[in-house]
Amino acid sequence: MKKTLADVPHYFWGDGCEGWRMVESDSLSIIREKMPPGTSEQLHYHQQAQQFFYMLSGEARFEIAGESTVVKAGEGIRIMPGLKHRILNESGVAIEFIVTSAPATRGDRINCETL
Repeated sequence: MKKTLADVPHYFWGDGCEGWRMVESDSLSIIREKMPPGTSEQLHYHQQAQQFFYMLSGEARFEIAGESTVVKAGEGIRIMPGLKHRILNESGVAIEFIVTSAPATRGDRINCETL
């Protein structure tokens, strides 16, 4: 089934960040997200789900298991289950990306205080 941002569930998270649920099942989640400048996600991990983030525009810094990696538009990064991680937009422009999770992360997210 063909989908557009106009006909999928839309939600807000964090400090002005947005998400669009393109595919949502127990075994697979594909979400398009947008993060304004200066925003970040809370450090967390997933016990079951692996994730792949693909940058559509801008660049983000990922903290994964205590290491920092910059991912630019046209690049992606895979995060395996159990690794503490978060995404940060430290740039002066909004970033957009696709995050694919298998299985879906609902009920599988554990928030953390520190790396």
